[in-house]
Amino acid sequence: MSKSHQSQISASATPQACDHNHHDASAHRLTDTKRLIIALVVIGVFAGVEVAGGIISHSLALLADAGHMVTDFAAIALALGARWLAARPAKADFPYGLKRAQILAAFINALALFALIAWLVFESVHRLANPGTILSGTMLIIAVVGLLANLIAFRALHGGNSQDLNMQGARLHVMGDILGSVAAIVAALVIRFTGWVAIDPLLTMLVCVLIARSAWHLLKESTHVLMQGAPRGLDVAKIGADLEAKFPAIKNVHNVHAWMLTQETPHLSLHAALKSPAEDTAGQAKLLAEMKAFLAEKFDISHTTLQIETGGPCPDGLEHDPDTKADSANRPSGGTFHRASGEMSQRLQVHDRSKMLAS
Repeated sequence: MSKSHQSQISASATPQACDHNHHDASAHRLTDTKRLIIALVVIGVFAGVEVAGGIISHSLALLADAGHMVTDFAAIALALGARWLAARPAKADFPYGLKRAQILAAFINALALFALIAWLVFESVHRLANPGTILSGTMLIIAVVGLLANLIAFRALHGGNSQDLNMQGARLHVMGDILGSVAAIVAALVIRFTGWVAIDPLLTMLVCVLIARSAWHLLKESTHVLMQGAPRGLDVAKIGADLEAKFPAIKNVHNVHAWMLTQETPHLSLHAALKSPAEDTAGQAKLLAEMKAFLAEKFDISHTTLQIETGGPCPDGLEHDPDTKADSANRPSGGTFHRASGEMSQRLQVHDRSKMLAS
């Protein structure tokens, strides 16, 4: 035991469990990769056809769907590249590997969707002010074929990992394509039977609104992960309270941090001060293993770093006094929970006294 009576012990899952989890993740990754490849081929083949059809028919709705498909092709290619990077092994410069590449790809895809929306709205306003002739027959045929192609691509992506932001981004792009194809079909039918060409840009703007809602959700979630946000729905203060209630040997839990590498891999670190400074190393190791198992079972967090403290103040100057009522009111609902040590409080008191004497 060191002079400061502080010890930090780390524990990890058994090798068998790690190998099993790695095998499952790899199998899932390969499945999602195949789904992305199928969608990429289908969208890539038809995007060129729809671009040509939109130019020939003079349909903005068709060109909007074609432009969206071209964006989708690039987005899915980006998603595939991100998955390849995420599968690369960790190195000294990137201790967590490149798994965040998937989140970055989702963030870029969201920005690409907003850029596409801006262009489509601009073109729609221009078409409303300057309507032109639209070949509704050609537009209808290409829009129907495009809808079938988009449904095939969406079906390929639909069975993928629902928690993966990268896959969510790809599905949102294809969903936007489906809406664009439906809008083009409706516009073609209206123009064919009524001659009202304004329906083409109007439906295009309606599709833009629908796409914008999904793009905003994707942008918000990917930004939350990139900014080290706490897992959604996780009450960080409750983690400390539950650990203190579950394990009598723990005096208090402080300096709790929760964040996500990806949405599927939450991480947690915390300090746990023990009531008895005489706790032996074997007892601490047993307690640590039990705490990690408890966190994995109750909060579904298996990536944890726990610091056990025995005697003396917290070495990082962050300590929670369970007898202080104000502390419980200051606990945040998520992200980080820590409290300044008594030494900082004493400094503030001395500073306040100095101000009073000076006045």
